[in-house]
Amino acid sequence: MIGRLRGQIAQISPQQLLIDVGGVGYEVEISLNTFAALADIKGEAIVFTHLVVREDAQLLFGFSSPDERELFRTLIKVNGVGPKMALAILSGLDAASFAACILDGDVKTLTGLPGVGKKTAERLIIEMRDKVTTLAGEQMPEIDAVTANIADDAEAALIGLGYKPQEAALALSKLEEPAQDLEALIKQALKVLMKA
Repeated sequence: MIGRLRGQIAQISPQQLLIDVGGVGYEVEISLNTFAALADIKGEAIVFTHLVVREDAQLLFGFSSPDERELFRTLIKVNGVGPKMALAILSGLDAASFAACILDGDVKTLTGLPGVGKKTAERLIIEMRDKVTTLAGEQMPEIDAVTANIADDAEAALIGLGYKPQEAALALSKLEEPAQDLEALIKQALKVLMKA
C-alpha cells in the first residue's frame, strides 16, 4: 500500500495531480479541497494517499491531510459509496462541514452533492453518525457518553414501538436541540416521525 508521496508537483488540475517522486511520476486523483490546498505549492509537496486495486486499474487517491484521507476511507466502507463518489463528497464539503451535515441530518445539503441521491444521503447519515465526531477531530464538539447513551436508549425505544431502525436513527439525527432526558428525547423524535 502506498500511504504517502513526497515530491515535486509536475502538473495539477482540480481532479488530478502528477507528482514527481525521485524521477517517477505518480498520477493521483484528488478532491477540490486537496486541489485548493496544493495548487499554490511551488516546492516539495506531501500527499497522503490511498491505493484502490481493481481488475482493470490501480487508482491512487491523494489528500492534503491524514484527516481527509481517513474520512475518504470511512466513506468507501458505506454501502453504495465507491471511491469516485467519496471523492465527489470531499470535493463538495470539507471534513467539518460534512460532519455537521451528518450530525444535523441535513439530507438537502448531501443530496446537492454530485451523485448523492436521497437514499444514499439517508444511508450516510445513519452509518456515519457515530463516526464523524472522531473523524472531524477538534473541529467538532465532543458528544459526551451520557448523551450518546440516552440517544441509543431512545433509538431502542422507538424500535420497540414498531419503527424501523433506519427511521428511528434518522428521526433522532434530525433533532436540532435534542433533549437531555430519555422521555423528552423520545417525544421529540416521535413528533418528527409523525410529520414524516
